[in-house]
Amino acid sequence: MVENGVAYLVLLIIIASSIVFLEKKTQHKLFESLPAIVIIYFTVMIFSTFGLWKKTESITETYTFLKSYLLPAMIFLMLLSADMRQIFKLGKKMLLTFFLASVSIAIGFIGTFSLFHTYFEPGSWKAFAALSGSWMGGTGNMVAIQGALDLPDSSMGYTLLIDSIDYAIWVMILLALVPFSRTFNLWSKADTSIIDEVGEKLTLLNEKHKRPMSLFSLFILLASSLIISYLAQSMAIYLPTTPFLTMSTWVVIIATLSGILFAMTPLAKLSGNSQLGSIMLYLIVALIASRANFTELTEAPLYIVSGFVIILIHGSIMVLFAKLFRLDLFSLGVASLANIGGVASAPILASAYSKALIPIGVLMAMMGYIVGTFGGLMVGKILEMIAQ
Repeated sequence: MVENGVAYLVLLIIIASSIVFLEKKTQHKLFESLPAIVIIYFTVMIFSTFGLWKKTESITETYTFLKSYLLPAMIFLMLLSADMRQIFKLGKKMLLTFFLASVSIAIGFIGTFSLFHTYFEPGSWKAFAALSGSWMGGTGNMVAIQGALDLPDSSMGYTLLIDSIDYAIWVMILLALVPFSRTFNLWSKADTSIIDEVGEKLTLLNEKHKRPMSLFSLFILLASSLIISYLAQSMAIYLPTTPFLTMSTWVVIIATLSGILFAMTPLAKLSGNSQLGSIMLYLIVALIASRANFTELTEAPLYIVSGFVIILIHGSIMVLFAKLFRLDLFSLGVASLANIGGVASAPILASAYSKALIPIGVLMAMMGYIVGTFGGLMVGKILEMIAQ
């Protein structure tokens, strides 16, 4: 049984790196439906359930220190790719479609929680708030909201269950609808002439700014992210707090705003931010999972059903507005996955329509990283009011 903080950290790194290695080495179909980050969570959770480590003072100190510094650093690095100047080049119609997806997802969460909240345990609104951050951005947003709202690590199992099971089925549905895009577009009377043009322009722009990764860029990005992490925590101490807007929330907000601002500076042109951010994210998820166990997931089926209700509400609103505003199936699907799936799946759906459209999926997903944390916190506030 592990009782030392350093040994505990080494063990988590070995577990996470082994799963990432298996994903890259085997290319197994399992990783198509269950991303490595989800497998890391539940693998670590299994070890935690069987008591491979104890919550000793050394392990608790290691957990608290690492999570508090890695979280804002990870948020900053993830947002360095979200350059608002490039995002605006998507055009009004695609931006409006993205925000329609975000708003309809928020409505789905509010409506579903209003129907089922009496069946959940007290404080479940925090789990749904974290999931809403993920479904309007990505896993990084979910982890950010978990930290901002002090959501217990044990409840993160529910959010990741919905995030993996419900999301995987939604991806399959959207991919299955690709052959019917022409029929749908005729029904909605959508004009798709601008989409190919925007996609080709963004492809050329991305190729122009692509730079190779170097040791210099990795060190600069690592140093910058840790400086932002330290400053965010130092500044948060002096900011006013409320029962909802805690010091942890301020840390997340400061790191998010810093990432958005620095994404428009030369720092964002350095390659390696997504790789460093992903390493931090995987480690944070492993840390969270190490404090949970399977005996606490007693309401899993109800959470999974709730996830499908959220998607049903979201999809219904999207189809309704497609008819009203003549939106095409490509824009609807990619906007939906840019929110619910993030950068891992939106480009895949975009490529199913055309390789030239991949940058649109990437940029929409980047926009999700920007709005996911703020959107999730807003949804969380409404869910808290419903729960009272």
